[in-house]
Order: sequence, then C-alpha cells, then structure tokens
Amino acid sequence: MSEFGRIVALNIFLLQTGAPANALLQQMLLIVPLFAVFYLLIFMPMQRQKKNQKQMLASLENGNIVLTSGGIVGTIVAIESDDTLVIRVKPDNVKIQVARSSVSSVVSGEGKK
Repeated sequence: MSEFGRIVALNIFLLQTGAPANALLQQMLLIVPLFAVFYLLIFMPMQRQKKNQKQMLASLENGNIVLTSGGIVGTIVAIESDDTLVIRVKPDNVKIQVARSSVSSVVSGEGKK
C-alpha cells in the first residue's frame, strides 16, 4: 500500500471512530517525551554503569584488593585466565579461585607487595 493509501485509510478510520483528526498527533506529543524521559533517567545511567563495571573488570591486576559480590575481600594473587582469578583472603592467607565477573569493586588500587 502506498503512503497516500495509508494516510487515506487512517483518515477514514479516524472519521469512522469519531475521533478528531489531531488526536493521534496529541497522543504522539505525549508519548515521545515520556520515552525520552525514561531513556535519560533509566537506560542511560544503566549503560554508563555497565561500561564502568566492564572497564574495572578489564583493568584488574595482581596486588589489587577486591570485593566480590559474595562479600569476600581479598588480594589478587594470580590471574589464571580471562575469566578466573585467584585471591588471597586474610587472616589465614587462604587462596580461593573466583570468577572475574564476581568482582563487584576494587577496594584499593595497590595492595602490599
């Protein structure tokens, strides 16, 4: 169906339903700003947070003191592969292997070496 045919069909539909011709335009003028507000207040900060988390995980190195999502605080001893780390947990210096994605934050930039 051509563009002209769609416009004619829309006008016929609006006339049959008894809706004014500018009702669709008024609804669009309400919906578009609503989506813009949702994007600015919800989606944009979520994307920024995901980007920062990804950068933090990529920059992990030996000696960083990290906090895991399970609440374990430890010092990175070794980076075994792209997705696993070995961290040393005090007071008994127990070494545990964790997934890189389980690290929620870096407590301090450099630990004791």
